[in-house]
Order: sequence, then structure tokens, then C-alpha cells
Amino acid sequence: MLKEHKINSFPPGGTSVQYLKGIGEKRARELVKVGVETIGDLMQYYPRRYLDRSNITPIKDLKIDETATVVATIQTCGIQKGKRARFVMIVTDGSGSLNCVWFNMLQFWQKKFKPGQLLALSGKTGYFGGKQMVHPDFDMLSDDEESPYSRDEFLHTGKIIPIYPSTEALSHVGLDSRGFRRVIHWLLRQYGDKITDTLPPDFVSQLNLLPFQLAIKNIHFPESFHQLKQAQTRLKFEELFMLEFMLAFRKHTILQTQKGIVFSKVGEQTKQLSEKLPFDLTASQKKVLYEIHADMKKPHPMYRLLQGDVGSGKTIIALIAMIIAVENGYQAALMAPTEILAEQHFLTFRCYLEALGIDIRLLIGAQRKAEREEILTALQNGTCNIIIGTHAVIQQAVSFQKLGLVVIDEQHRFGVSQRALLTEKGLNPDVLVMTATPIPRTLSLTVYGDLDVSIIDELPSGRKPIITSWRYENKREDIYKFVKSQVAAGRQAYVVFPLIEESEKLDLKSATEGYEKLRSGIFADKQMALLHGRMKSEEKDAIMTAFKSGDLQILVSTTVIEVGVDVPNATVMVIENAERFGLTQLHQLRGRVGRGGEQSYCIMIAKYPITEDAMTRLKTMTETTDGFKIAEVDLQLRGPGEFFGSRQHGMPELKIANPLTDSKLLLKARDEAFRIAGDLKLKDEMLHYLNQNTFYQSYKNKIEMMRIG
Repeated sequence: MLKEHKINSFPPGGTSVQYLKGIGEKRARELVKVGVETIGDLMQYYPRRYLDRSNITPIKDLKIDETATVVATIQTCGIQKGKRARFVMIVTDGSGSLNCVWFNMLQFWQKKFKPGQLLALSGKTGYFGGKQMVHPDFDMLSDDEESPYSRDEFLHTGKIIPIYPSTEALSHVGLDSRGFRRVIHWLLRQYGDKITDTLPPDFVSQLNLLPFQLAIKNIHFPESFHQLKQAQTRLKFEELFMLEFMLAFRKHTILQTQKGIVFSKVGEQTKQLSEKLPFDLTASQKKVLYEIHADMKKPHPMYRLLQGDVGSGKTIIALIAMIIAVENGYQAALMAPTEILAEQHFLTFRCYLEALGIDIRLLIGAQRKAEREEILTALQNGTCNIIIGTHAVIQQAVSFQKLGLVVIDEQHRFGVSQRALLTEKGLNPDVLVMTATPIPRTLSLTVYGDLDVSIIDELPSGRKPIITSWRYENKREDIYKFVKSQVAAGRQAYVVFPLIEESEKLDLKSATEGYEKLRSGIFADKQMALLHGRMKSEEKDAIMTAFKSGDLQILVSTTVIEVGVDVPNATVMVIENAERFGLTQLHQLRGRVGRGGEQSYCIMIAKYPITEDAMTRLKTMTETTDGFKIAEVDLQLRGPGEFFGSRQHGMPELKIANPLTDSKLLLKARDEAFRIAGDLKLKDEMLHYLNQNTFYQSYKNKIEMMRIG
């Protein structure tokens, strides 16, 4: 154990836990792995649940198979030998006797317990020659001088007991739930009364919230469930307020300080495109286009999120916005997560733009050096108006003459720094980020609360709902007979095999074997091809072109076709091992069909048996095609953590608040945050107060990373 470090500043949030009594180097190392580096982190290492052991039961009233807490004195104790040695302790409280039994660590318990000690014990009561508890939790109600922690209070029994998240490694160094209770109890006894509030006291009082100091005490060791509820409300509000204040601060800073580009002109090229479109924009598309253009005309940068379900027509809106940028003398860039998607956007856009005299280029990793150099020169001298690309567009060698609009497709597939690298290639360009993964409103207020949001909530006319079903693999033969009948009727089909992230080789093997089996079996007389991520760009391009033109009837693929592939004649999507896909991914794959006027089908094949969560995912897919409803179910199954991960550490972690279950608190926190951020005096007062405490620093350091959503 290291010498205890003297802590002079309070709250002592920034001091390393390594300097706490009872921690030491080994424990500190394991704590860092779960994100606990400082005393502040440890104070905010919240319990994951609680046990109610607040009622003391006389031994005579204990009921078999029920959990209870007793307070009793050790009468006798010792190791009993036999077929299986055990440590047996008999305790009494005056109303009766209780046997307590341990089957491991016998020498440890022999040293630990002595007759005459007063204990609080909690566990399930059994019966074996008398009432007994096996491996009960306990508290010593007399001092144990060998421990650095005070034993004058119940920590493990006799009250509402906090249960902390732990790992095998933490437990190995004594930081299981019992160990955390001891450490945090000692920490709060030593420093708890010196914790200052993280929010201005007047603000806390106006909102009827507990002071931070009391909330921290009661979240760990509440004396009642009412106290616990008050503590949870205060700490949840604080997390949500800090997050929303960051978002509000960023948004108001942009409005007040960043000078953007005013795209005032809508010229002939935009009008010509509108006339050339082979379809009418939906009312929802027109509304979204109006919102985007209104932003582009403003004197500060646009930061807008465009949400739209699969097939709703987001990309044509992005194309119109890019043409507006070009007509105003600027360049536009669209970054897509995969080469297949980038190539598809390029081919689609080129059909429209060549007739308008707009130069569009494709920049991806697998290009010849001469071709790449030509594109880079065209971007630099401004002859290239629009660039479509993958991560290749953010490389250092890429520079623009006048970048005015950045479009990021499937934005959740990019990291914060990657998105920032592209915007930094222009001078405060407008930014439009797009996603085909609908985000429930409460979550969008947190993950994208600093962005203006546009939603395309209707599909183009003439689309028929996709008929979706799932079957166990014993029905595979019937399923493929149905696929064959669809192909015979002139339609096309996808067969998708799952991606195994841990092993791309295994993924490729699965798809390859499936392809060979189908090609030599039921589809021997059909034109087929295999598509996977390891192919060269030219190969993928040739296969997709052949499939789009109808030269191929069946495309067997890995999940590289998850987003963006648009083949209106494809009417059947078969998903093998569907139980291994996430709900959002299943919905994205289904969205590859149903893009024409013919009835389309999505058939999911699952291996028996499947988990309860997998069953929920498959049933949800058959019950609705509404992306927002699917996102709600997905969020309930996975929790909000993975959605927050979409900003890839550009967001502070929510340790206790949940945007789904705490939506009312979220809206209250958001209202307060934006009210304060919009008032110069209140904002300065809040920032001044927040800067005084170390708990705020972890939030403050994230602000710059949130420049791009």
C-alpha cells in the first residue's frame, strides 16, 4: 500500500485513487481498466442495483427459502471434518439459534470469527437439522482493528445494500461488491463533507434537487428508498444537464462566432435537375429540402442531421444541396463508409450531373496513381465540382480550392476525428450528416442535440410493404424453391451470409461455401455471383453493374450490401443465420429490396434453437417495417450505450442516466441548458462556476471533440 497522499483541493475529484488508503498499485491498475482513475471517478462509480436488507428478523421468525437479515452473537464456531469439510458457526439472538455454513476458505473463516462477536447476517434460510444459512453475507458489528475501514456501521447487511459492478480481475484484488462498499464508505467518511456542489447552489435549490454532496452519500448508502430516489434524480439530472449544456454551448457558439457561407443562389442547374428527375419528390422530401436550403442561406455554418428510413430518398436531397453549393461557386464532398456505396452514389449522381455540365469525380483507395493524381489536381484547381469518396477524401494529400458543403453518409460508421478532418479542408463549410438508422427522439436529443434534425418520414409513392417472415433452417429447401420461382418470373434475389467480426476469413468461408452449394445445387441453371469485402474494387464494381443491369439473377453476399445498394428489380432478400444479426442490420438488409413496384419479400433463416433476444428481433422484423419502431425495440434490447458509441468517444459517458427511461428528466435538463446557454449573463455565470470544480473537467474536455456530429 502506498503512503496516503495529502489532498488539499476539494472536491478531491482529480486526485489519483492510487493515493487512497487501502487501494495501492494493484487495485489502482485494475480500477483504471474500468475507467476509475481518480477519487472523483470512484465517488461516481455508482451501484448497479440494491438489495433491501433494512428489516431485522428475529431468528425464531425466519422462514425457510426466504431471504432475511438477523443480528446475533457467535456462540460456537469451528471446522467440521467429514466427507466434505466445512466451517460451521452457531449464532443466537435470544429468540433462537441459527447455523451458518461455509464450504470453502475454511482456514480464513477460522481466523475471522471468534465466539462472542456480534454480527449482522443476511442470506436465504434453509433447514438441515435446524435453521441454517449457507455462505451468508455478514457485517462485523464490533471493530476489526486489522481493517483500515470503519466497522461501526452496517455495510453488507441490515439496510439498503448497494451492489457494484465488478470484474473477475477486480474481485481477485478484493474489489468485489463487498470490497467496493468498504472502500467507498471509508472514502465518504474521510472526504464526503468536503465535497462542494458541481452546480450553482441557487440553481440546485430552484430546481428542488438534492445538494451534490448529499446525493453522492445517498446514492451509495441510502437510509431509505425515498433518499435513494432523490439521489438518483439529482445525479441523473446533472449528467443530462452537463451533456445538454455542452450541446447548447456549442450550438450558440457557432451561431454567435462562426461566419459561414451564404448560399443564396438557386440557379438553372438545380431547376434542370428537378425537371430531369424520373419521379416526383414526396411531401416529406420537399419539406426537408426547404429546411436544408433555409440553413444554407444563413450566415453561419449549417450542422444538420438528415434521418430517413431505408429507401426514403435521402441521397437525392443531398445531391440537390450539392448542386446549390456548386451554383454558388463552391465545391461539395460526400464521404461514404464503403467503396461499394461510394461507387453507387458516384454512378447515380453522374447520370444526372453530366448533362448539367457539373464535374463529379470518385476518389477511393483502390485507384491507379495517375488517375488519383488527376483527381487531386482537379480538386485543387477547382475544375472538379463534386467529389464522392471513402476515407480517401480525408487524406492529407487531398485539398480543395473552395470546399463549401460536406455530406457524410451513414455518419455512424465514421469517427469524430475522421469527420472533422473533412470539414477542416474548407473554411467553416456547411455540414449535412445522413443516417438510415432512425434514432428515437429522446436519444437524438442527446447524441445529436446540437444538430438541427430533418426527418424524411414517408416512402416514395408506389412502394409496396415488404412481406417479411422467418423460418428455421429445416424450411430452407422450400424457401429456395420460392426464390427460384421469383427468379423465373424475371425478378432478382439476394442471399446474405452473416459477418463474423472476429474472423473475416471465417465470414468469407461461410459465404463462399454457401455460394458454391447453391450454384451447384438448386440454382445450377441461374446466373449467380459472389460479392464480399475482400474483392478488388474493379471486381465489386463489375459484379454490381452486372446485377443492376439484370445480367445476374442471384447475388450471394456478405454484409457489404447492407447500405446503399439500389436495384429496383430485386424482390427477394434471404438472410442466412439471421439470429446472428442485430435488429438495425436486419432492417438495413431488408431495405435492399422493395425499391420497385413489384411485391418484395424478406425471408430470415435461423438455426434452432435461438435466444430470447434473437426471437424478439426476428418477431419485430415480421411485425413492422417502421424504422423508428424498430429502433425503439433495438434500443430496449441493447441499451443506449452503443448509440452513444456512434460518436466514438466524442460524448461524455452517462453513468447513471438513461435517455429512454429518464426522458422527462432529459427534457427538463435540455430546457434549462438551452435557456442558460442562450442568455449571455447566465451562461458566463454557469461556466465560471463549472470551471471551479474538477468533476466538470471531463465534460469540458469533450466540447472540442463534438464539433462534428
